[in-house]
Amino acid sequence: MAKTAYRSGFVTIIGSPNVGKSTLMNRMVGQKVSIVSDRAQTTRDRIAGVVSGRDHQIVFLDTPGVTGAKNRLGEYMLKVAYESLKEVECILFMLDASRGLRELDEALIAELRTRAGSTPVVAAINKSDISTFDGIETIRERLEKESFIKHIIPISAETGRNVDKLREILVSYLVEGPQYYPDDMVTDKPMRVITAEIIREKALRSLKQEIPHGIGVDIEQISLRDDGINDISAVIYCERDSHKGIIIGAKGAMLKKIGSLARPEIETLFGTKVNLKLWVKVRPDWRNSANALRELGYNDD
Repeated sequence: MAKTAYRSGFVTIIGSPNVGKSTLMNRMVGQKVSIVSDRAQTTRDRIAGVVSGRDHQIVFLDTPGVTGAKNRLGEYMLKVAYESLKEVECILFMLDASRGLRELDEALIAELRTRAGSTPVVAAINKSDISTFDGIETIRERLEKESFIKHIIPISAETGRNVDKLREILVSYLVEGPQYYPDDMVTDKPMRVITAEIIREKALRSLKQEIPHGIGVDIEQISLRDDGINDISAVIYCERDSHKGIIIGAKGAMLKKIGSLARPEIETLFGTKVNLKLWVKVRPDWRNSANALRELGYNDD
């Protein structure tokens, strides 16, 4: 019996903010590789999630939510999202059934109509577990008018509903090719970047609405002691003096909370005990500074 050919390929996940792209990728991978919060622009860069099967490998590219750019960081995120549509085997277009089809979704449909070219597009209608049948069908009927969309499937990234079926559809678009990453590798991001993202996620979840978009995290030092403990120093940057006080909190309470939430996940990541030290610095309007963006890893190359 002939041996089944190994199939592999890249799948870009694209959609408006907060449709569940990162949640879906984490479920597909089987562990967290992309941070999640209920705030728009949680994902700021392209993050790869690797899913390896017996005879195939899917490399998912999680992208920033597509919306209007208000600063250099926003422009960078928009560029990352659209650049990730190139040279992939499939595009996974995600929508939020609980919110219906919005203007942002319609704008993205128009972009995909032009940018997808010959690349197949699969539409996943997420949060179908908390939406009405009529709401899902309304979105489906709209999407069926677009010939470039090859499959439409309602899913729940949160509960896993239809996620296995979606994976089967995506695997069908893979091509005969190499295994790009080892079986035990789940992302292409270095540990320093993942550590910064974990800290930012905990800050996003802990701070008030007006602050999170204006914070960035830089890992200044990671050093392993002889006793096996990793010392990690990180700086949380904000844009205003008033925000610095809020991030630190009364007697340092908020900063301690962010650190205590981040530490267990970072220890799991490193497989060691971690001594995490957090600092807060003000860097006015850093989201419009090319130098600051480069220093924080948002490289426009």
